[in-house]
Amino acid sequence: MPTTGITAYGCSRHEAALFRETAPRFGVVPVITGEAVSEANIHLVFGNRCISVSHRSRVTDSTLLALSGAGVEYISTRSIGCNHVDIGYAASVGITVGNVSYSPDSVADYAVMLILMAVRNAKSVVLRAASHDYRLGEVAGKELRDLTIGVVGTGRIGTAVMARLRAFGCRVLAHDSRPGATADHVPLDPLLRMSDVITLHTPLNADTYHLLNRERIARMKHGAFVVNTGRGSLLDTEALVTALESGRLGGAALDVLEGEEGVFYTDHRHQPIENELLSRLQQLPNALVSPHTAYYTERALRDTVENGLINCLNFAAGGRRG
Repeated sequence: MPTTGITAYGCSRHEAALFRETAPRFGVVPVITGEAVSEANIHLVFGNRCISVSHRSRVTDSTLLALSGAGVEYISTRSIGCNHVDIGYAASVGITVGNVSYSPDSVADYAVMLILMAVRNAKSVVLRAASHDYRLGEVAGKELRDLTIGVVGTGRIGTAVMARLRAFGCRVLAHDSRPGATADHVPLDPLLRMSDVITLHTPLNADTYHLLNRERIARMKHGAFVVNTGRGSLLDTEALVTALESGRLGGAALDVLEGEEGVFYTDHRHQPIENELLSRLQQLPNALVSPHTAYYTERALRDTVENGLINCLNFAAGGRRG
């Protein structure tokens, strides 16, 4: 098998180990770095036509232009979403962008966990217990069988979430721009009115930016919960925080957040966080925030590395792209 060179940017320790383990099986010689791709490290391409990037850092237009000048023709992002790369601009400078598929169970399991934590007031329970306050909370939790869960986005992850929720005996409603035949699909507004919990699994694009905006949040059931494991900008975070602070919504569990770049995946224990909305969310007993970690399982990481390598090889061979 002929060898192919690929530069893998933004690799965590686990991803780097997987590239070293997996690449030789595909006849790939990887250049691996923990640095996000930028104009300062374009030299790491070494003439490779294909690179792999993480979702954790935005690829700027100026970097895309520099990559094109260095001979890069294909970017495989180790994520399902591509909103951190301007695909249109990339195409204008001769670069194709492809995403990867990975185990939908990683995010689906995590989303259901967040739903359970939200409706059982897990944040306040755990925080009280950590401070040795073992009294029952003032508000009793809810059982999923008594609730209607609205799933927005019924791709592979949303479908996996629905399969799990049905096992709890709850009513499941679904909304998607391209509805399938496996769920009780309804328009978005009725879903907002009828759902006790809304969980977001739709891609982020121009049509879904602030899909849950101030007006739509106002149409939700009083005391309803929002769970987001998709992308932060699916939600109007300012409107969400206001609804939580006023008691209009019952709670939120967010694995993604607007403005998470530069905060998530870094240690901020000894430095201030300048994201005001994140600070307000952290102060609320009914708002749980985790750092974009739903995808982070051994199986999903392996999938993203292997499928990214396959994408690059297919492109190099002139076959299926992304």
